Amino acid sequence: MQSKYLKLGLFALAGALVGGSAMSQELTGTLKKIKETGTITIGHRDASVPFSYYDDKQQVVGYAQDICMFIVNEIKNELKTPDLKVKLNPVTSATRIPLIANGTIDLECGSTTNNADRQKQVAFTPTYYLTASRYVSKKSSGITDINSLKGKTIVSTAGTTNLKQVSEANTKLGLNLNILSAKDHPEAFLMVETGRAAAFVMDDILLAGLVASAKNPGDFVISTDAFSLPEPYGAMMPKDDPAFKKAVDAAAAKLFKSPEMQVLYSKWFEKPIPPKGLNMNQPMSAPLKKALANPTNNPDPASY
Repeated sequence: MQSKYLKLGLFALAGALVGGSAMSQELTGTLKKIKETGTITIGHRDASVPFSYYDDKQQVVGYAQDICMFIVNEIKNELKTPDLKVKLNPVTSATRIPLIANGTIDLECGSTTNNADRQKQVAFTPTYYLTASRYVSKKSSGITDINSLKGKTIVSTAGTTNLKQVSEANTKLGLNLNILSAKDHPEAFLMVETGRAAAFVMDDILLAGLVASAKNPGDFVISTDAFSLPEPYGAMMPKDDPAFKKAVDAAAAKLFKSPEMQVLYSKWFEKPIPPKGLNMNQPMSAPLKKALANPTNNPDPASY
């Protein structure tokens, strides 16, 4: 019943948006393409729990996916295209930015950190989550803090800010790390699970999902210390397309400021989620509440 209520509530809210219609002026850019083709292409992840991933029926689900589907319905109403088709296109950490930049996908829904460097290539929606870069290791490893990683083999996922952060820390702190790059999060976690790496550096919420779904969750520990300040997640869209960004941002802000947003957050972070009934047990933080109440796509972690 909760899922049905949320879905109906989101769609009803989507229909309530008024003013600033994209149809009030000639369409350009992404909106024009969507209108002419009758299709919007959404980039999604395959294993970024609970943001965007495949469930046991191979359906794409997640917190970011729900947010993006709300945005899609807003655009559908704006363009007066009730039969708008949604094409789902899988992306990885390495391919997500190029596929936005070359126009293959219109909106990327996942666990992507918004930072100043990326804003030179793509645009971002207002922030919908705040995370920090930490590491997971086996409890039996004896690793207690970042300094105790010295001389060890660690892994992160290709194409992520985490890989850059740990490389910078390695140089700054003289850790003499052997840094490996994995193709995706499950592969990186498996390397820790099988002893090929002592630790996996990644966004803390993604690590929590991987640990919760492991065969023996009690074998692992996520660090308290971090390689970063809290960092904002947002959905990516094409850069230099002000009309599309305005429509997407208006939709996101409408959702974020509504009572439905707390329901949506609770669904994915405070209750059992598919396919295994895992519970992330992550109440909404005060900084995130503030960011949702005052939507911003500021990439500066210090601003949160």
